[in-house]
Amino acid sequence: MARTTPRTAARARLRTSATVASAAALLAVTGCGAADMTKQASPFAAPADIKTVTLSVQSWVGAQANVAVAGKLLQDELGYRVDLVQTDEVPAWDALSQGRVDAILEDWGHPDQEKLYVQDKKTIVPGGDLGVTGHIGWYVPKYWADEHPDVTEWKNLDRHAEELRTPESGDKGQLMDGSPSYVTNDKALVKNLGLDYKVVFAGSEAAQITQIQQFAKAKKPFLSYWYQPQWLFNEVPMVEVKLPEYTDACGAKAPADIDCAYPTTPLQKYLNADFSRRGKDAAAFLRKFSWSERDQNEVSKMIASDRLTPDEAAERWIARNPDIWKRWLD
Repeated sequence: MARTTPRTAARARLRTSATVASAAALLAVTGCGAADMTKQASPFAAPADIKTVTLSVQSWVGAQANVAVAGKLLQDELGYRVDLVQTDEVPAWDALSQGRVDAILEDWGHPDQEKLYVQDKKTIVPGGDLGVTGHIGWYVPKYWADEHPDVTEWKNLDRHAEELRTPESGDKGQLMDGSPSYVTNDKALVKNLGLDYKVVFAGSEAAQITQIQQFAKAKKPFLSYWYQPQWLFNEVPMVEVKLPEYTDACGAKAPADIDCAYPTTPLQKYLNADFSRRGKDAAAFLRKFSWSERDQNEVSKMIASDRLTPDEAAERWIARNPDIWKRWLD
C-alpha cells in the first residue's frame, strides 16, 4: 500500500477499528492481490426495480463516518438501498474496478492503482475531493512535550528512549503503530535514522486508541504513529515530532530506503466508471459529498468513543447540519 507521489499522503493508512454495522451482511475482502471477483455472483443481487448503491468501507473510523452519513442520506433522501462491503485499501480498488462496489469515499493515495485503473483500464474515475486533508506522523503527548520540549525533534528521541521502554520493546524505546498488516514507513525510518527504537504494533486502530488513553490517564510518556484527522486529539492533545522534511525525491525511494516525514494530501473519492455513468442522482450525490475535518471527527467520535452505531451517529449529525448536506442533493 505504497503512496509516494507529491499529491499523495503517506504510505500507511490501513487502520483497523470497530466492525462497521450494516443491515446488509458485510463481505470481507482480504489479501493483497487482485481477486478475480468478476467470476463471482454478487451477494447483493437486487430485484431490477430496486435502486442500490454499494459502498466500500475501509476499516478506520473516519472512513466509517463518511459511509454512515452518505449511506443514510442515500437511503432516506434518494430512496436507495445501500449495501456495505468492508475492504482493505488495495483490494477495495480491485473491487471498485470490477463493479463489486460503486464508490470509495476516502482514499489516501495509491499511485499504482490510479495508473492501472484510472489511466490505463479506465474502469475507475475520480469522484472529487472529500474536503478533508490527511497527514500521518509521529506524535507524543502534549503533557510530556511541555516538560521535555526537545522530544519534538527526531534527533533528540534517543535521549528519551529509556523512558519509552516497554516489555514489548525490550531494551529499546517503543514506537507504537497500529496493526501488523499496516504498511508504514516506520521500521525503515527507525533503521535509516539510526534510532534506538522498536516498532510495536497495537493490533488495530481501536487497540491503539485504548493504549493511548491508558498512557494519558497515567500521564506516562509515549511515542506513537498517528494521523489527522482523528477525533482522539480532542481528548488526548498530542504534538508531532519533526522528522526530516518530506521531499518528492524521498517519497520516490524504495520503501526500505525512506528517511523523511510523511507527506500531507487532500483525501479523494473514486467511483466505478460504469456506476459514474449510470448512477444518476446517486453518483451525482457522491461527487458532491464533501465535508470538513470537524464534521468527520464529530461523527467518528460518536461511533468510536460514544459507542453509537454508525447509523445512529449519522442520524444525529444529519439532524444538526441540514445546511451542509442539503447542498449535496442540489
